[in-house]
Amino acid sequence: MHRAMKAAGVMAIMATQALGSELLVPEEMGGWGYVEDGVMGGVSNGRAAYVDGALRMVGSVSTDNNGGFIQVRTRTPGDWPADAQGLELQVRGNGEVYYVFLKTPELRRVFHSFRAPFETGADWATVRVAFADFTPSHSGMPEGFTPDQVSSLALVAYGRDHEADLSVRSIRLY
Repeated sequence: MHRAMKAAGVMAIMATQALGSELLVPEEMGGWGYVEDGVMGGVSNGRAAYVDGALRMVGSVSTDNNGGFIQVRTRTPGDWPADAQGLELQVRGNGEVYYVFLKTPELRRVFHSFRAPFETGADWATVRVAFADFTPSHSGMPEGFTPDQVSSLALVAYGRDHEADLSVRSIRLY
C-alpha cells in the first residue's frame, strides 16, 4: 500500500459490531482503519490485518520527526450504557504497553483523546481498562466523559521508540 494511502488512514481492517455488551472483532472487512504518524510528518510505519481470529497490528514506532504512533481505530455505535465501568479486552502482544484512546464529539482537535494504558504478554490474557483510568491527552479538555458520549475507539502503540505487535480478539463493555 502506498504511504500516501496509509497517511490518509483509508486502509479498512475489519468490522466492529455491537452485540449486547460485547464489541466483536469479526473477520469481515470494513469499520476499522489503520493510521500512522505519517499524517503529521512522522516516520513510524506498520500494518494491520485480521489474523487467526484477531485484529493484529505490527510495526515500528519512531519519535523521529515529531512522530510516535501507529493505531487502528473505529467509530463506536454511540449507544454504550452510561453506567458501563470500562472495557475488557482479550489481548496478546510482545510485552509492550499499548493504549486505548477514546474520543467524544466535543473534542474538536484530531489529536485530542482520553487515554489509558494496558499491558500485553505472549499469551492471550483478559485485561480490564476502567473508564475512571482514562485521562485527557491535553490541557483545556474536559476532565472526563461518560460511556454514552464515546464516538470512537483506537488501539494505539504510542509515545516511545519500539516495535509493536498487538493482537486483540475481542473488546467488551463491563
